[in-house]
Amino acid sequence: MVDAHLGTVGVWLAFLASIAGAVVMAVGLVPRRKATSRPAATTAGRVAGDGRLLAPVMLVGALLAAGAMEHALVTHDFSLVFVAENNSTVTPLLYSITGMWSALAGSILLWGLILAVVSTIFVWRYRRLAADPVIRWATLVLYVVSAFFFGLMVGPANPFVTAPGVTQGLGPNSLLQDNPLVAIHPPLLYIGFVGFTVPFAFAIGMLATGRVGERWQIECRRWTLVAFTFLSVGIVLGAWWSYQVLGWGGFWGWDPVENAALLPWLCGTAYLHSVLVQERRGLMRVWNLSLSIATFALTILGTFLTRSGVITSVHAFSESSIGPLLIGFFFAVVIVGFGLIAWRGDRLRSPGGIDAPLGREGAFLLNNVLFVGFAFVVLLGTLYPLLYEALTQQQVTVGAPFFNTIAVPAGLTLLFLMAVAPVLSWRKMSGAVLWQRLVIPVWIGVGTVVLCVAFGLRGGATLIGFGLGAMAAATAARALVLSVRAAHTRHVGWWRGLIGRANGGMIVHLGVVLLAVGIIAATSYRHQDELALHRGAVVTYDGHSFEYEGLRTVTSPSRTSQEALVKVDGAVFAPATTSFGSALSVVGTPAIDSGFFDDVYLTFDAVGGLGASSGNQAINNLPRGSVAIGVVIEPLVAWLWAGGLLIGLGGLLALVPGSRRRATDPASAPSGLVTGATPGDDPDRDAVPERVGALVARGVGPA
Repeated sequence: MVDAHLGTVGVWLAFLASIAGAVVMAVGLVPRRKATSRPAATTAGRVAGDGRLLAPVMLVGALLAAGAMEHALVTHDFSLVFVAENNSTVTPLLYSITGMWSALAGSILLWGLILAVVSTIFVWRYRRLAADPVIRWATLVLYVVSAFFFGLMVGPANPFVTAPGVTQGLGPNSLLQDNPLVAIHPPLLYIGFVGFTVPFAFAIGMLATGRVGERWQIECRRWTLVAFTFLSVGIVLGAWWSYQVLGWGGFWGWDPVENAALLPWLCGTAYLHSVLVQERRGLMRVWNLSLSIATFALTILGTFLTRSGVITSVHAFSESSIGPLLIGFFFAVVIVGFGLIAWRGDRLRSPGGIDAPLGREGAFLLNNVLFVGFAFVVLLGTLYPLLYEALTQQQVTVGAPFFNTIAVPAGLTLLFLMAVAPVLSWRKMSGAVLWQRLVIPVWIGVGTVVLCVAFGLRGGATLIGFGLGAMAAATAARALVLSVRAAHTRHVGWWRGLIGRANGGMIVHLGVVLLAVGIIAATSYRHQDELALHRGAVVTYDGHSFEYEGLRTVTSPSRTSQEALVKVDGAVFAPATTSFGSALSVVGTPAIDSGFFDDVYLTFDAVGGLGASSGNQAINNLPRGSVAIGVVIEPLVAWLWAGGLLIGLGGLLALVPGSRRRATDPASAPSGLVTGATPGDDPDRDAVPERVGALVARGVGPA
């Protein structure tokens, strides 16, 4: 009961601190009479400073609540209903700790904790600008969002409800105690989601004050990059967790909860590209502010989808009463955000337009259209079943074929843009210069396709994807080589050629290429079957040998597993069926022989003589002493996970300050100005070592 009392105190402390912070910041923003403008400004600055101090108080409350919950889980304090429903005395320590985000109320608590951390970092980072109106408005927004989430914990999502007398808990969901990735994937995903709150707060601050200049967009971009990096790695680790745990051999099924994480990622990625155009040319102001608001709104919508019970998914939480509050908050965000954009429309007009389609601005615009268009299709496919059921009382399913119809052409087009955009100049450039920069990547792409055909690979879209992927990788590598050469020429250390926004962005591009090639190979050349294996007999399938060696039962206080020992190409693997704790349900635990070129994915489907149920008659008539093993052969799956980690590394390197950037080239400047072009417009410029530093610093490098 002590944990319940401490946790409740922590939640209330954080909630009241967020409410008080919002009130104090709002009071400081109330306009004063002109006659007392100077004292009013001083008072406003002092009020803003006082309001800033409430963020650490909110953090203390969140830490107290989270600490109390973790202590209750680790010590198995079943007087808390949340602990009784998501923990047991035999739950291992790791999964007791992760139990906090394994169900609805605890996940909201983790969300609030991360939001309190982000808010505290925000007020500390901008402590010298506390009196600036944009910072004050942004701080107010952070307090309001925090008050909403801590308010959920005070009300319908209270994690500290008690029910004394319980001596044993139900334990976590079986799928949430079968892989240690559950300790990493959700927190990273939540950090990404919560991180998008800051760009939204800046957008509201800029719109409320009318100060929509490029300075604050740079701050938005930095925070968006942090959120993008965590969310990217979180999504890839989620796919890896799904691949290792669910037993279907796949990594992305266009599940509504998967889509809920993908939507803000798509809009955040679009923003990171289009904001470069605003920083450099002063264009796309409305677009960038809209993306900041839309990205945050989609995180709230995703929270509604996963925590309201409106969808059925292996990833979703149980039905709850917070759905109406979340959807109401979503609509409030949309109305306020886009209402402010409409109000400030006169100040958001760009000073000019895109000079020519064959330029980096044109490529970024097309890139944004693709990202946002694809996000709209994913959103439509995710919400359509809900809307259809609400209107007709009938159920309908939108499956993977619908999404793949759009994903394939969109993905190929984005690979093409990744191959071309980094070598484009700002404003405009000639086709001859473009070809000179692309000739080597093009030949690398063509050579890759020829090599694939020579090895017997077929499929038009697949081969095009491999070719474009190789071309995009070559373009990114070219930019990194130029940057490293420039750093070496300036005697500042070659490693400086790998840091900074542009160079980190190219490493992200390389990660995306690895991920894309892995997805293309795994989905295009996947082979799947169910094999009847008899003891001592070797079966060959798709170039791999399989030999069944027998069964064994493995028990521990937390689980009981029946394993089938299968020798794959000389190494023994043990796919199993497992029951956890006191759970009555049994889940499959696949075994994976993972390699650089392919994965052999094994599931334990049936034992001979027990009446297997399969579409394969040979499996149904298995004799005793035999087993049915599901086998999936998937090429290059490991490239997905490597690509995700490389994206995370690139995002971190992009956060490290690099070389000073050029001042913005105003869109109203004549397109023929030398300052609007890059040195790379000279066909011989890239070959001159003394000029490589200027070449990279002035924009020929990564997008």
